[in-house]
Amino acid sequence: MKRLSTTLAAALVAMAAAGTAPAQQKPIRIGEINSYKAQPAFLDPYKKGMDLALEEVNAAGGIGGRKIELVIRDDGGNPGDAVRVAEELVSRERVDLLAGGFLSHIGLALTDFAKQKKTFFLATEPLTDKIVWQNGNKYTFRLRASTYMQAAMLVPEAAKMKKKRWAVVYPNYEYGQSAVATFKEQLKKAQPDVEFVGEQAPPLGRIDAGAVVQALADAKPDAIFNVLFGADLARFVREGNTRGLFKGREVVSLLTGEPEYIDPLKDETPEGWLVTGYPWYGIDTPEHKAFFIAYHRKYNDYPRLGSVVGYATVKALAAGLKRANSTDTEKLIAAFRGLNFESPFGKVVFRAQDHQSTMGAYVGRTTVRGGKGEMKDYKYYDGAKFLPSDAEVKKMRPAD
Repeated sequence: MKRLSTTLAAALVAMAAAGTAPAQQKPIRIGEINSYKAQPAFLDPYKKGMDLALEEVNAAGGIGGRKIELVIRDDGGNPGDAVRVAEELVSRERVDLLAGGFLSHIGLALTDFAKQKKTFFLATEPLTDKIVWQNGNKYTFRLRASTYMQAAMLVPEAAKMKKKRWAVVYPNYEYGQSAVATFKEQLKKAQPDVEFVGEQAPPLGRIDAGAVVQALADAKPDAIFNVLFGADLARFVREGNTRGLFKGREVVSLLTGEPEYIDPLKDETPEGWLVTGYPWYGIDTPEHKAFFIAYHRKYNDYPRLGSVVGYATVKALAAGLKRANSTDTEKLIAAFRGLNFESPFGKVVFRAQDHQSTMGAYVGRTTVRGGKGEMKDYKYYDGAKFLPSDAEVKKMRPAD
């Protein structure tokens, strides 16, 4: 009996001590959905960038003393699966908000889910313009520069080429379709006499490169606009080099300067393509240097563009949560409208009128150095300068 009394007393003392200690605040749970298995070249570095930023935010005390926690799900590269896991995250995991998306058609599915469920969603990577304009809603914000913005960065230089006959090649899904439609529209405004004489739209990940290259060559274009990426791009470049498609022709190409896609090309990288990308090896701004040092110290590797996007995702969410001082959806929406935060590319602002961020991109030319593909003659284009006016947005975007 004495032994039992001693044990009970010790338990009561422990309970009393626990009652006087400060309660551990619940973490802020962010549901993150992405095509990790389908698109590892971009999303493995993206995950590393998120983890680095998460570590920094939590080490600095989190948000009002609350740590941030990521609850990650893979969408299998399928819009239906993305909506299913989003429902699971919101209903079962009780996450406070959603983020993510890589493929544009999946981004649109999650944009619609956010609207239906009245849940805050930060679309991080999907590029289709519809996410913030035609299909935009009050619950959805977007981080990366859209197809409109990147096309607007490329078109002035494309118009200076004074090439009349253009062909286009793109993956046949929302991103490719959006990018080509925007490029055509903007180039025709800048160069009214332009003609589009050939169009190839292979299924994503299933390009018949020989047939595509031959069809483009048969169209006899003066220049080519390319939107392929990943393994499709590598096959296209290899076959195009072999058949001389690029010889004597200008090529304008979205995303090709990103390390995820130019690194695998190695010495097969074509010379002189006009591209958007990320020349990490030559950016000497203070904010990028700090990011690069931290990333290299943690991973003993150089960052890819996915690393920048993942890192900026968590930094943006942290800034929005801090400004809102709440995880309430309506307060988050109010906080993100006009929100600015620091990214590896400098200050970024989420526009109040359409929820699009002003994150920009680097534009330059491709080249080979030391057997590796790189960008040369590049400069940073601030996304704020390549967005439609408020009047144009009002015509495109439904009222919230």
